[in-house]
Amino acid sequence: MSKDKIILIGGGGHCHSCIDVIEAQGDYEIAGVIERTKKQKVDPTLGYPIVGYDEDLSNLRKQIDYALITVGQVGSGSKRQKLFDRLKKMNFVLPVIISPSAHVSRHAVIGEGTIVMHQVIVNAGASIGKNCILNTKCLIEHDTMVGHHTHISTAAVINGGGEIGSCCFVGSNATIIQGVRISDNQFLKAGRLYSE
Repeated sequence: MSKDKIILIGGGGHCHSCIDVIEAQGDYEIAGVIERTKKQKVDPTLGYPIVGYDEDLSNLRKQIDYALITVGQVGSGSKRQKLFDRLKKMNFVLPVIISPSAHVSRHAVIGEGTIVMHQVIVNAGASIGKNCILNTKCLIEHDTMVGHHTHISTAAVINGGGEIGSCCFVGSNATIIQGVRISDNQFLKAGRLYSE
């Protein structure tokens, strides 16, 4: 049985990690990578070809239904949000991608276009927004809410009942104490403890 094809929007290091998760999951065939502009000097990404540029998305949509935003996020989520909005207007399907080594509770909700990477844990009652990155080994505890277009970095911990707004960046090994609320568009530094 043939797999649905998916295109990846943006090359680079985060794209490499996404490719590894998609290959491990095995639900999609990667058709190739879209880069921003022809002016960039780009090479194939882990053996997958550059199949076009931003200007080619409308034509590619006629052939391919699925897309995943593989542009990384350090700081603001505005670039990923703009890409998400553009892809939705073109009626691309933005699937949830979950690594087979992750644990996502059947009582959790994951929004479209979100990637859940290797060894992530998302516990019961958690709600994750659209177009998020849950990066390697992060822990999203019970009854936590994460807004749209937010990146929870490697090994970060969001404890029970916590709330992270949209377009936030939570650095590696940061810990958010239970019940703490973080407003939209915040940058939380790596390795810090956030208790209020």
